[in-house]
Amino acid sequence: MSVFLALTAVSCASGDGESKLLINEVLVKNVANFQDDYGQHSGWIEIFNKSYGSANIAGCYLKVSSQPGDTSSYFIPKGDVLTVIKPRQHTLFWADGMPNRGTFHINCVLDTINPNWIGLYDSGKKLLDSVTVPAGVLSADLSWARINDGSKEWEIKGTSDSKYVTPSTNNQTLDKNVKMDKFEEHDKNGFGMAISAMAVVFSGLVLLYILFKFIGKVSIALSKRKAMKVKGVTCEKEAKEKKLGEAQGEVIAAISMALHELQNGDHDYEETVLTITRVKRSYSPWSSKIYSLRETPNRR
Repeated sequence: MSVFLALTAVSCASGDGESKLLINEVLVKNVANFQDDYGQHSGWIEIFNKSYGSANIAGCYLKVSSQPGDTSSYFIPKGDVLTVIKPRQHTLFWADGMPNRGTFHINCVLDTINPNWIGLYDSGKKLLDSVTVPAGVLSADLSWARINDGSKEWEIKGTSDSKYVTPSTNNQTLDKNVKMDKFEEHDKNGFGMAISAMAVVFSGLVLLYILFKFIGKVSIALSKRKAMKVKGVTCEKEAKEKKLGEAQGEVIAAISMALHELQNGDHDYEETVLTITRVKRSYSPWSSKIYSLRETPNRR
């Protein structure tokens, strides 16, 4: 049993000891906000998986307290496939006090007057994350949320169009690309980008030409030196006259043609299977030699 609890605890915490499951956003008083699967408006608690691997929240505990000594504990049931939170995704728990409605309905209601302390524990009762939602700062349909998913800073969401409540989604949704806007501001027609791209390509081609030219000269020099050593020639002038180490044009052409045929599949494939078939000739007296021979005369 202890081994099973340890394995369940690993599913709620990352390998470096830090929790990969965090309380990400809380809405206490729900009047016209997100509805649950029963069409009811209830407070909710959002859990975020900050890791890049799936995390199973089954077997963990959600604890809520608004006053000292009144902590409510909700055990997240096992066996529900929806308790597996995908990488960098969210899941929502409804604080409606009706756990019989499903896995994601906890057995307590958030206090709209007093502060709400919320804690997330693993199956071994180890605290993974906690947050205290302050009292008197959240009116109806406002949430207490991290500025960005998994960040340490919190703020009130729902006070403006740029800070809206985001149940089961990213706390900060980017509706524009800052880098794209900055690029468009400095190079509206894209001429600078075109010139830069062409310059990079041209520079790369020049560098490749220089590189291959250098490698070619070095390989010719080495080949010439090796040929001089084999032929026993020590004079550079004599080696140049005899063209030692220099491949003839016909040889280069033959090698180029062979490479071309190999790359394009133009060469012929010879059949390597030899089949011998025995020919059967039907017997015919017209073609038999015994009938074409003359009879030997009888001797008397």
